[in-house]
Amino acid sequence: MSEKRRAEIELKRAKLAELRKARDERLNRPKPEIASPTPVRKTADEILADVLGPSHSGLNSGDRTPSSIPGTPAFGQPAGMPGPSVFSSSASGRASRQSDFSSDRIPPGTPLARSTSSATDHVIEREVTPRSYDWIEEEKELFELPQKERVIYNKEVQTTAIETESPGDYEEELRQRMQREREIEAERAARDKELEEESVKLEMEIEQEIRELSEEERASIFAAPEFLDFVEQSSKIVQRALNDGYDYIRDYTIGAESGGDDSEGRVKRVCEFYDERYGKNRSITDVDWSPKYPELSVASYNKNPAALNEPDGIVAVWNLHLLERPEFVFHSQSDVLSVTFSPFHSNLIFGGTYSGQILLWDTRSKHLPVLKTPLSAAGHTHPVYAMQMVGTQNAHNLITSSTDGTVCSWLVDMLAQPQETLELIHAGHNKTGEVAITTLDFPDNETTTFWVGTEEGNVYQANRYDRAGAKAGLNQYDVYKGHAGPVMGLHFHPLVGPVDFSDLFLTSSVDWTVKLWRAKSLAKPSTTPHAISPLYSFDEADDYVYDVKWHPAHPAVFGTVDGSGQFDLWNLNTDTEVPVVSTTVGSGRAINKLQWDRKDGRRAALGGSDGRLYVYDIGDMAIPRESEWTDMQKTISGIVGGQANGVVENDSSRIVAGR
Repeated sequence: MSEKRRAEIELKRAKLAELRKARDERLNRPKPEIASPTPVRKTADEILADVLGPSHSGLNSGDRTPSSIPGTPAFGQPAGMPGPSVFSSSASGRASRQSDFSSDRIPPGTPLARSTSSATDHVIEREVTPRSYDWIEEEKELFELPQKERVIYNKEVQTTAIETESPGDYEEELRQRMQREREIEAERAARDKELEEESVKLEMEIEQEIRELSEEERASIFAAPEFLDFVEQSSKIVQRALNDGYDYIRDYTIGAESGGDDSEGRVKRVCEFYDERYGKNRSITDVDWSPKYPELSVASYNKNPAALNEPDGIVAVWNLHLLERPEFVFHSQSDVLSVTFSPFHSNLIFGGTYSGQILLWDTRSKHLPVLKTPLSAAGHTHPVYAMQMVGTQNAHNLITSSTDGTVCSWLVDMLAQPQETLELIHAGHNKTGEVAITTLDFPDNETTTFWVGTEEGNVYQANRYDRAGAKAGLNQYDVYKGHAGPVMGLHFHPLVGPVDFSDLFLTSSVDWTVKLWRAKSLAKPSTTPHAISPLYSFDEADDYVYDVKWHPAHPAVFGTVDGSGQFDLWNLNTDTEVPVVSTTVGSGRAINKLQWDRKDGRRAALGGSDGRLYVYDIGDMAIPRESEWTDMQKTISGIVGGQANGVVENDSSRIVAGR
């Protein structure tokens, strides 16, 4: 389901919830009460209370107010106290009034009865509770109080007209209110019905959207390229996180445990890359590390004889944070025998095949190569076992070699035909002049002169172009002779550190030996056949030695792999007789290729004949001391001095006397 459709369903659900909430609020809201109708007529007491006020509401019609009765106390005034009428504003009559008030005092306990006027024949009898008072003579200034209005009741007062509603108006108002109530109820019922219909409609739409898919619909979704790309990318992210060995809950306040892993003096296996789908019944033919991403390595594979429908050649890019499957997989119509990352383009990978084709894959593209060379005489027609990128960022070429002695130079963006083609021919060969090249390497900072190892066991120097004193092609006179079988590996010493050892190179062979050589100066090429012997021979292997590589940072360290599954680490400053570390890799099957990582040389990638790519960490042995270069000079001087004197050390014939 698309994100847009999912958002529409969520909006519909929110709308449905709002409608239901509104309905519940209307159902729970109290109904408005209809106001009681105004009475048509009022009682006489109510009319009297409206006219006279609440203080006279208890008197019957026709009664006189108590204040109008002579000698009677008013409402709310104690018996025996004078009413407001006995006070006058005249100052001259104050004394006589005081004497009158004293003479008119009612003795306690005497019942009081007063008769009303003749206008009304009503009699009000009131019993006064006797109270005694102690009078104290005191002179005070008296204020004049307002005289209370005397009210005389008559028929006009009792029959005051009051406007009231007629019975017809009240019934009309009641009928209108009932009509409005019925209209409100009808409107509520209509809204509830509309809400129910809308709810049913929305529920049907949601049910339609989330209905169960059929098998055909599921198959079509699973086969969609967008779905496959999503699963591929998201699952890689999850697996990288799961394979990360970092301890996220580590407590740094706790000291390190005793007996921790110390990599000094030994190697440790970091991981093992293998996928049953791609590596079954295949062997790794070459390995390389990415120059930009230190966690990425690439391996090339030959064909699987048991799987006729699968590609003959496979190239897999592995990630140290993704162990179960490769990051990228590329296909080839022929066995891929050599592979390398482009040091100037992090996305490009080159491969040499058994058919002679050169293929270019791009990690931004799919499984098939984006460029490839034609199967014609213009390029290679024999297996390509060796290739190397030389030059700079703005001027570089891919150099490839095949077993028919052909060396080609290619531009990375044009593989239709080689830029240069060089035929390496040796006139001294009996049946054919071809030189079957099995390995190739350029010294550091060198782009025109290179050395090749051959199937016959010899090593030759060759030039891409004519140069002073030498022509382009194979140097037939200088022959590096020492191996009794095909040369499988050749590597020049890297140009690092204060001392230049770039004229030293190592070779490995199926004769179970590794040999150390010094390249002859290019300024003095031989004009007659001249055999050059190795400086030293390392004979500790018990099987074919398939590859050898100098360490990229340490001047005296190199590694070898052989057919018995041994990974040997040598340090010439420590011992030239035996390796400092020897490890059996995996199940003990042959290890075909070795490559150090380009970052610091701590890790070594080992390609096995069982289709597994092993990564080992050599720990602190990859970190050289400052004295390593001077120690290496002494070691080489001792080796060269022993060779010049023809000395045989320890009866092992390790140093071969020069001829």
